[in-house]
Amino acid sequence: MDIKKKLNNIPNSPGVYLFFGRKRETLYIGKASNLRKRVSSYFQKKRLNLRMSSMVPQIEDIDYIETKTSAEALIYEAGLIKEKKPKYNVELKDDKSYPFLKLTVKEKYPRLFIYRGKPDDDSIYYGPYTDVKLLKKSLAVIRNIFRMRSCRNLPKKACLKAYIRGCVAPCDGSISEAEYRKIVDEVKLFLEGKREALIDRLSRQMREASEKTNYEKAISLRDKIEALSAMWKGRKPPPPLQRETVELKKVLGLDLLPVRIEAFDISNIHGAAPVGSMVSFFNGKPQKDEYRRFRIKGVSGIDDYAMTREVIRRRYERVLKEKKPLPDVILIDGGKGHLNAVKRELDNIKGLPKMNVICIAKGEERVYAENKKRPLRIPASSPALKLIMRIRDETHRFAISYHKFLRAKDALHSFLDDIEGIGEKRKKAIISCFGSVERLKDATLESVMQIKGIDEKTARKILEYFSAYKKNRNTAYAK
Repeated sequence: MDIKKKLNNIPNSPGVYLFFGRKRETLYIGKASNLRKRVSSYFQKKRLNLRMSSMVPQIEDIDYIETKTSAEALIYEAGLIKEKKPKYNVELKDDKSYPFLKLTVKEKYPRLFIYRGKPDDDSIYYGPYTDVKLLKKSLAVIRNIFRMRSCRNLPKKACLKAYIRGCVAPCDGSISEAEYRKIVDEVKLFLEGKREALIDRLSRQMREASEKTNYEKAISLRDKIEALSAMWKGRKPPPPLQRETVELKKVLGLDLLPVRIEAFDISNIHGAAPVGSMVSFFNGKPQKDEYRRFRIKGVSGIDDYAMTREVIRRRYERVLKEKKPLPDVILIDGGKGHLNAVKRELDNIKGLPKMNVICIAKGEERVYAENKKRPLRIPASSPALKLIMRIRDETHRFAISYHKFLRAKDALHSFLDDIEGIGEKRKKAIISCFGSVERLKDATLESVMQIKGIDEKTARKILEYFSAYKKNRNTAYAK
């Protein structure tokens, strides 16, 4: 194996690395916040301890598991060491000074906690772990996602953690022993690093719950999938519930907390270049990587209802097809008519469970909900109304920004049409770089020449044409 070539292919990201010997035996397993930097350090001319110095010449191959966080890498490292028992990880085999994660599987409702000492009962032990600080972070993430109990003795009634969805509350009978055991199995898969098996299991359960119209369970499973995905994408897990979110549940009379809200708006100027936007809020906070934009395709003329229906249909048909999580609440910028139009469209989407839809009308900030003839009575000072308005305003901002972007892009495309020698490929490259005619005013010859396919002669032609364009426009304004 060409070690040098192998090192060049290792990413600069957190993860776990494995060294193998001549017979493919595992020599060593380690974790790193930067895989390439850490693995490369073994092969540089520097002093290593005696154990590592004797190991390096035996390395015949290298493998790695890329992760998004160092805390996740810590979990995988310990699991692999336990499974592979590498020769040079001797300090982790028997050393009792390192902590473990202990899963008390013999208890009626098992717990997971940090444990120091010799494994001495029928519990399942994961580890040992070398970084206590990271271990505590990992445990907090696991508890936040899987919501296992953390109390040493079961109380007689649910505590605050259950109220803020930090625990499934087996103490008050909110979950059966069989259902709780499913959570325990999920935690096992997580700690063993079996990502795909875990997501497949949760997705299957979510679909089954939805087919049986058990939407509360389906939403709970969806939240779990989303939280795991957030962690694996390198985002922070959802924070504790916001007061606005709790208040909104009361105002709307929902059975579950509206943790995830997707909001829609349509933007057009006298029917020209209509676009739709969708923003996503999770636990009262914007998730900008989940925002979506839509160019209206199937509606001619000015028909706000039809445009809204098109965007809703395209969004949720795709969500179902890709088996992505559904929102707890859909928020529309509009009035009662928009609410009815959206509900009809949602009802026509085969396989889509019942959705909670609300609308907020501009001006008097009236909020309309399904099966309510009159607007909801929400005080102006209500945190729930402020959350709705904040999401609506963000949706409107996002729609307007997209509309302006398309208009600027179209204007630049039209501008470039008049320049001889600029074909479609060059147009696309220039538009990708500058985006609008306005941004060309700050362009230099060097910056234009950096665009792929643009030589000095063409760059000068573009700038000369733009200079004449500005002069003619200024003359027209002066008249």
